[in-house]
Parts: sequence; structure tokens; C-alpha cells
Amino acid sequence: MAKTLIDIQNAWKVYDTGEIKVEAVRETSMAVTEGQFVAIRGASGSGKSTFMHLIGCLDTLTRGRYLFEDHEVSRLSRNELAALRNRRIGFVFQSFNLLARTTIRDNVAMPLAYQGVRLRERRRRAEELLVDIGLGDRLEHHPNQLSGGQQQRVAIARALVTDPVVLLADEPTGNLDTVRGGQIMALFSELNRDKGLTIIMVTHEAEVAAHASRQVEFRDGRIISDVVN
Repeated sequence: MAKTLIDIQNAWKVYDTGEIKVEAVRETSMAVTEGQFVAIRGASGSGKSTFMHLIGCLDTLTRGRYLFEDHEVSRLSRNELAALRNRRIGFVFQSFNLLARTTIRDNVAMPLAYQGVRLRERRRRAEELLVDIGLGDRLEHHPNQLSGGQQQRVAIARALVTDPVVLLADEPTGNLDTVRGGQIMALFSELNRDKGLTIIMVTHEAEVAAHASRQVEFRDGRIISDVVN
């Protein structure tokens, strides 16, 4: 039986501006087991991205309980949360977030610097990943010398270089055309199928969500459906 990696129970996230309270996530519970490929769907303002930030420890619950690998997230110190994000969770964003003046090899290697890994080993691991995703001949290129799809592949390699247990992707095909978006989804499917990587992806596109083995739909801060394909 697969191990539960993420377990969120009765989660609420309320933003209090002083004049109004916005309930971005309301009484929401979800568990994710190792090896699942989950798509979180919903319209703009449905709460799906807020929920992703909570999963990734980029934001904190107003109330409720969050267990990550059986550790209660609310009890972790700031340093422990930073270590969890850096070592256990990989992040992929719509806008790539690559450093323009840095080679793609060093872009990918950068997270390892925060772990104290030596430069030679950082670059070796980055090169290995870039070869795996078909960019081994572009190591010294800069992001502006690559297509959008290639830049997103670099961003995925950077997310994977720390060997995370879960990959979080927020609208990973949002800035790509249909062909390049399909290539990214094929890569995700390969990582999940062949490497057993747990992936949680936010998307508003039904065609993109269809690549996942489980689809969770948000509306008004709540999960309204949770279907395993």
C-alpha cells in the first residue's frame, strides 16, 4: 500500500484585510500518496493556487492540520520549513523564473548551493539532468537563447536537482503553445510513470489535467470533486 505523503485536514486560509475577510480555502481535506499524479483544477479565484501554496509551505493555514511525511507543518521552525522546501519539494512555475545572466547549467545547479554541495558536484548533477531532458548540448546557453518549452524544461530540471519527493507545478504550460505544452506534459508523465515521482499540478485547462491520474476540482475555496482516472 502506498505511503501517504501529504495529508491536509479541514484546511482554512482566510485573508483579513481589516475591512473584509476573504476565505480563499474553506474546510478542505485532501491526502496524496506517493507516486500519484494529481491535477488541481478550477476557475480563477477558486482557491486552487492558494491551496498549492499551502501544500508547498509557501503560505500557512489559518486553521486546520497539515502533515507532510508525517511531520506536522505548523510545528516546524522557519529553518525547518526552509529545509523542507529546499530538499523535499520541487517547484515549477508558469513564468519559469530563470536567472537571465546565468547559464542554464548554473540555473539548474543553484538550489544545491543552499545545501552546501561543492561546485563541481553541483554542475555534474545539473549536467546529468539536462542531458536527460535533451538539453545536453545547451549547457552554456542562457535562457534567452532557448524557446519557451526549453526554458520550462530547464525549470523542471532545476526543481528535480535536489531529488525532491514531490513536484509542485503551478500552470506549467500557461506560457506555452499547444505543441510545447504537450511536450512538457509528456515529460511529467514520464517522470511519474518511470521515476515514480509524485506530482501535484494546478491548471485551469481540461486537456492538461487529463494527463494526470487524479483530478481534483475547486470552486469557491472548496473541493467539489475528486476523481481517480
